[in-house]
Amino acid sequence: MTPDRALVDHVVSTTGLSPAEATRVIEDVVAFHAEPLEEYVRRRHAQMQTYGAKNPEIFARIAAELAGRVVAAPPLSERQLRRIVYG
Repeated sequence: MTPDRALVDHVVSTTGLSPAEATRVIEDVVAFHAEPLEEYVRRRHAQMQTYGAKNPEIFARIAAELAGRVVAAPPLSERQLRRIVYG
């Protein structure tokens, strides 16, 4: 996917990046936010478990993170989050 030229031009003019650098940054950001909801929840759950967090804390934090994403996911209950992780 090639980013919109107007967006590339905007990033170039506001950051001083070259067009090639701006394109790469935009593609990286889009790819980061394109991660499917289920994969994001599973990845974040595993990351937080690695550092000793417990499920109630993990699920509350994931729910808050999801609400703040660029294209916010629908509100999910702890039970829905648990189902994504454990099936």
